[in-house]
Amino acid sequence: MDPRIQQLAKGLVHFSVKAEAGDKVLIEGRGNYTRPLIQALVRECIKVGALPFVETTDPVITRELVRADNDEMFALKDYFALERMKQMDCYIGIGSPDNMNELSDLPGELMARYNKFSLPSLKQRVDHTRWVVLRYPNPGLAQSAKMSQEGFEDFYFNVCNLDYSKMDQAMVALQDLMERTDQVRLTGPDYDLSFSIKGIPVIRCAGELNIPDGEIYTAPVRDSVNGTIRYNTPSNYLGFTFEDVRFTFQDGKIVEATANDSEKLNQVLDTDEGARFIGEFAIGVNPYIEQPMLDTLFDEKIKGSFHFTPGSSYDNASNGNQSAVHWDLVAIQRQDYGGGEMYFDDVLVRNNGIFVLPELDALNPENLI
Repeated sequence: MDPRIQQLAKGLVHFSVKAEAGDKVLIEGRGNYTRPLIQALVRECIKVGALPFVETTDPVITRELVRADNDEMFALKDYFALERMKQMDCYIGIGSPDNMNELSDLPGELMARYNKFSLPSLKQRVDHTRWVVLRYPNPGLAQSAKMSQEGFEDFYFNVCNLDYSKMDQAMVALQDLMERTDQVRLTGPDYDLSFSIKGIPVIRCAGELNIPDGEIYTAPVRDSVNGTIRYNTPSNYLGFTFEDVRFTFQDGKIVEATANDSEKLNQVLDTDEGARFIGEFAIGVNPYIEQPMLDTLFDEKIKGSFHFTPGSSYDNASNGNQSAVHWDLVAIQRQDYGGGEMYFDDVLVRNNGIFVLPELDALNPENLI
């Protein structure tokens, strides 16, 4: 077995979910390429005395189940998933889809309803287990990243086996600063957005919930968001690739939304009341991730980026917004993407993707590699 896989499995079990003897660990693999990592994870769980439980799924089969369009089946499916999740202490989810667009031709309303039925088990996992989710290399992901398979695997293991404990320590100063901040302003070539984060908890993410990782998040005060934003990266959501997404906000609510398919975009935002409000503001700092690859787990960590997320907020950084939607849309502020500025209480904190305050210099890419 590739020693990099063993290193990753060890990090996931010991650092990410901190599995101990007697813990029940659910390992879910989506796609046909996850077997080597699942095998290594099972071995690592057994070494520490944890009890591994494994389920594998195929996106092609998931598509057929969604197409059944049967609310009774959707509800019963999540009932079983919820009851199982209640028994788990840890969760490791591995995605490796052959085709990330497998669900792209399903109606937006159907996908939104399917996701609503899946929400209880998802919340149980997020709120009551020690969890981590990640991808695993396959030709489709390599193609999305515009790399060879070998090149993508080298990139993947560099990103995923990063020294996340070092990153975590570097994030402390930014967390402290954000906790003291009231007003945030984000500016770029064709956007200008302002909002408050006063009183909302700030959470460091350095290898415990996502692999790859490298973000620090909070949420805007729900009704404080005003202005416009254009996201300069594409985003694959519910199987469809959205591009050139633009929002206009008024007192927290998205009052205008356009994209390459504005109708489909607004269907997502009309899922429920909370989908037109923002549930997360986060800053990406992973030094190895530079370009979008249509995979949120990577794209939201891009160095010099931020994401501004329509939908539900996290319980540990809640602004009270609830929704079946949580869609991490990313904007890159590096100079090669047009540049941009980030201000906290009218003080320039990051310029063109580089932190300019001395106490934050440890988060710049050259200091994290």
